[in-house]
Amino acid sequence: MRLFFVFFLFIFSCNEKNTPHNLVFIIVDDLGWKDVGYMGSDFYETPNIDKLSHNSTVFNSAYSASPVCSPTRASIMTGKHHVRVNITDWIPGVDPKNRSLLGPKDIHQLPLEEVTIAEILESNGYSTMYSGKWHLGSEGFYPEDQGFTINKGGFEKGSPMGGYYSPYKNPKLSDGPEGEYLTDRLTDESIEFIQKRDVSKPFAVFLSFYNVHTPIQANLKHIDYYENKLKKYSDTAIQTTNEGEAISVLNQRNTRYASMVHSTDENIGRLISFLKDKNLYDNTLIIFTSDNGGLSTQAKVAPTSTKPLRAGKGWLYEGGIRIPQLIKFINQKNQHLIDVPVVSYDLFTTVFNHLKLNHNLDEKDGIDLSNLSSKKIKRDYILWHFPHYHGSLWRPGSAIRNGDWKLLKFYEENKLELYNLKNDLGEETDLSVKYPLIVKKLSNKMDEILIEMNGKLPTINKNLN
Repeated sequence: MRLFFVFFLFIFSCNEKNTPHNLVFIIVDDLGWKDVGYMGSDFYETPNIDKLSHNSTVFNSAYSASPVCSPTRASIMTGKHHVRVNITDWIPGVDPKNRSLLGPKDIHQLPLEEVTIAEILESNGYSTMYSGKWHLGSEGFYPEDQGFTINKGGFEKGSPMGGYYSPYKNPKLSDGPEGEYLTDRLTDESIEFIQKRDVSKPFAVFLSFYNVHTPIQANLKHIDYYENKLKKYSDTAIQTTNEGEAISVLNQRNTRYASMVHSTDENIGRLISFLKDKNLYDNTLIIFTSDNGGLSTQAKVAPTSTKPLRAGKGWLYEGGIRIPQLIKFINQKNQHLIDVPVVSYDLFTTVFNHLKLNHNLDEKDGIDLSNLSSKKIKRDYILWHFPHYHGSLWRPGSAIRNGDWKLLKFYEENKLELYNLKNDLGEETDLSVKYPLIVKKLSNKMDEILIEMNGKLPTINKNLN
């Protein structure tokens, strides 16, 4: 009897080891570091995401590859720093002709010769689906051209052209019934794909919500709740401060935005409940992330706040690049907290190592985040390169982080700023004069990395009157 039991355990463990695992990759557009409950939001409610965090690895120092969407999405899809694929601005971007610098010319689509995460998943026997925002090229460069079998809603535009209620004005998504909310529909499409899949194959679903990108359009199911909640606060007014020529919001009080966050959370909860009901949850790698920091800084009052971080989307201060990120690894039951800085292109490497897929990762820039719990991995440098002007009133610049130190370079003014993030998370005190040797070290390293990646710099606008 004992020998039979041992044999049973052996067979079970072998089957468990050899069973292909599934992937659910959730990207929330423009979701800020403090826009979720588990990261300390004082107004928005995200009970389902918070619950997911209880048995996930929580990355307290997660960064997007860029402060805007398309470069980060290119990094996620390729596992490369976006500079290597020459996508450094949102597609197609804006290049003002009345400023002292001209942003470098980059490309407006993810090249077909780049090997994407979907192509590798499919070569390893996965059924793949993309649902939602793409923003990596026009027709001929859509998700179905980059390895995804099914595409629901992904095309060249970065915001929902018809708004969040049907009709959607989306060539890759049919209109729904009157009153249908886009976030609900994209989740429905994802669930339907899993339901109707070939059960002999593992699946990979990329659910890329258009939420919470502009237009800030309330979810009618939740707006009354937040309007009533706001009335209970003693400080209902939106507080702001100046960030150069821009305005940064200091508190979270926008009820329409709150309802959009709530809708996103509600649908993530629906998807997770479905996975659990179908006994797929434990065997599914779940990634939850954002493509850039929250929209808290622009020429007019923005919809959210990233405090205690500085600035927001479009800026290389922490508010523009620090994001909420969770990974629920296969069969993970407990929460792990990770403070090591991680970045978007790490997710590519993590997926393939954790799912044990066949692929050469030699040319990838990321590290395997599933090994971080061992605390044996040290991250040396993270570089951000955004050499363009942005509607948030950002000016062309780059940034680099090493340990607790972060250096920003502004090309228009030829100015350097240095911050110690351990002591000054809000980047309030510039230490560049006090620590010139650290400035020199980080500046030289920034130049070295950019040269190695063939990074392009802004040029003088010679046509400026």
